[in-house]
Amino acid sequence: MAKADIFQATVEHFLGPILPFMRDPAVSEIMVNSPDEIYVEREGKLVKTDAKFEDADSLLSAVNNMLQFTGKRLTLEHPLIDSRLPDGSRVHVILDPICRNGTCVTIRKFSKAMFSAQHLLELGSWTPETMEYLQICVLAEKNLLVGGGTSSGKTCLLNVLSGFVPNHQRIVVIEDSAELELQQDHVISLESRAADRWGRGEVNIRDLFRSSLRLRPDRIIIGEVRGGEAVDMIQAMTSGHAGSMSTLHANLAIDALQRLETLAMMSKLELPLHALRAQIASALDVIVQVTRFNDGRRGLTEIAEVLPLSDDGHYCLQDMFIYRLGEGAEGKQGKGRLVWTGLKSTFVDDPKVRVLRDMWDLTRRMFDESVQEAKP
Repeated sequence: MAKADIFQATVEHFLGPILPFMRDPAVSEIMVNSPDEIYVEREGKLVKTDAKFEDADSLLSAVNNMLQFTGKRLTLEHPLIDSRLPDGSRVHVILDPICRNGTCVTIRKFSKAMFSAQHLLELGSWTPETMEYLQICVLAEKNLLVGGGTSSGKTCLLNVLSGFVPNHQRIVVIEDSAELELQQDHVISLESRAADRWGRGEVNIRDLFRSSLRLRPDRIIIGEVRGGEAVDMIQAMTSGHAGSMSTLHANLAIDALQRLETLAMMSKLELPLHALRAQIASALDVIVQVTRFNDGRRGLTEIAEVLPLSDDGHYCLQDMFIYRLGEGAEGKQGKGRLVWTGLKSTFVDDPKVRVLRDMWDLTRRMFDESVQEAKP
């Protein structure tokens, strides 16, 4: 019997209290703070539920049931663990007494509805103009970094952007817990592995990234940069592996560059700060910022092109799109849309962009020098 079938047969017994939320498509995240305190995120908003486990042992049994399908186990020596369920949902567990409330579990559900570029248009997450711009950037093999806060939609957007990659290219995907669902034919998916109870067998993101460079990739997609692998990614981007993508926790585009710098320094790289910054500025082409609003909406709020360092060694960005509030009641409600800043793209003379000129429609004024600039 397949693991997924075994899970289906046992889930009702072990995960009974949260089973309705696992099946509810409106619920995106389940947060078990303690056996008798369970929250869910429904349509972008946190809601406390009446659900509860019988006791701490029941919750721990449910946790062990979830972990067994990835061959992982919680111990006092390893009280923190990431895993996933057979349906793709991501699980993070913190064991008592590290968590003072008791064993804590968060389940980020796998969305069965695959978001598409058109779906994001219907949701208002981006505009036809920004969609065309980013599609051209992906096809022109620009290196993209998606920044945003927790649960802002970074992985969802990365999934959509990856859909613009030509089907004939070889893509290597690297993740801590597999979440990305690429639709291309030629995809190699790599997943990190924690050490066993004796500290053996760990394979981290940095190991996988170094290995991926030997797999002859056309594109490398990292689910999230969160450690020393940042320096390997930067060096790969500057040495011929164009068209790579990743996500990173950051609130603004400029913050994303600074955080990437910090992560690269975690590798204990002996490189002068100015040289590191120059490599980062050379490696990245576009930063896309996504935000989760207080009312649960998610959308793009900034798209910026990365420029060379300033004379005094600081990062420079050129905003191509920024989020502006609407007028009247819409503006008072905090609602707006992403608008073009009126600036020409710095890629205007890039051969890979110009060869795509037949695609220039809504973005022609950004890439065609013969079209006069206009105010947004």
